[in-house]
Amino acid sequence: MPSSFLILYSGLFGLAVGSFFNVVVHRLPRGVSIVFPRSACTYCGGALKARDNIPVLSYLALRGRCRWCAAPISIRYPLVELTTGILFALCAWRFGWSWETLVMALFCGVLLVLALIDLDHFVLPDKITLPGTLGGLAVQPWLPRVDLLDALLGVVAGAGVLILIVNFWYWLRHEEGMGLGDVNMLAMVGAFLGWQGAAVTLVSATVAGALTGLILIASRRLGTKSRLPFGVFLSLGALIAVFFGEQLTSVYAGWL
Repeated sequence: MPSSFLILYSGLFGLAVGSFFNVVVHRLPRGVSIVFPRSACTYCGGALKARDNIPVLSYLALRGRCRWCAAPISIRYPLVELTTGILFALCAWRFGWSWETLVMALFCGVLLVLALIDLDHFVLPDKITLPGTLGGLAVQPWLPRVDLLDALLGVVAGAGVLILIVNFWYWLRHEEGMGLGDVNMLAMVGAFLGWQGAAVTLVSATVAGALTGLILIASRRLGTKSRLPFGVFLSLGALIAVFFGEQLTSVYAGWL
């Protein structure tokens, strides 16, 4: 079957999975089951019908309004679905007909979920990162670009570097610079992408976070003591590592 079909089907599958990710992002930080009850309007509590859960199309058909109370539906719901579909399609394009496509697509989806939860709540749930780390190690036989040793080194190095940074910052400023959720997340990234991917992730996240912080401070939207959800930048860095990690690793090695 031509690769174009794989890309198309992966994108459509990603749209459906993205709808579920919306549920996870909304419910998991609140301690609510992600299975029951069925989805409902956050304003009036009206249960959504099956035709209201069609990714993107339902939002367009309802014109961004609840069927029951006409309250506005956040544009983020269809955007998450679209983003997930695009990420799944990109994984199919990047990795082709292989188990790696499925693994990396789900990994990218988890990164998206973590980024959104951290953006909303400044937390990276252990219920995702810890099982994610074990899952990353377990699927190594199906990931040809990383072996188990590199993955183990990625877990240890990823967590270890951030722990050193956290302790150094606390010694220097007597305040917490980041939480253990960031440590656990980078360990999960290392489990999937190896120590090389964890390195690319950390460098990319640090640069993106620093630039974002400077821009927001310069525009007076943040103060020098304000917090940024570093998990968002770790997710961005890990996505860069998924699609461009090999090229960037070569660049870093050349610099060294």
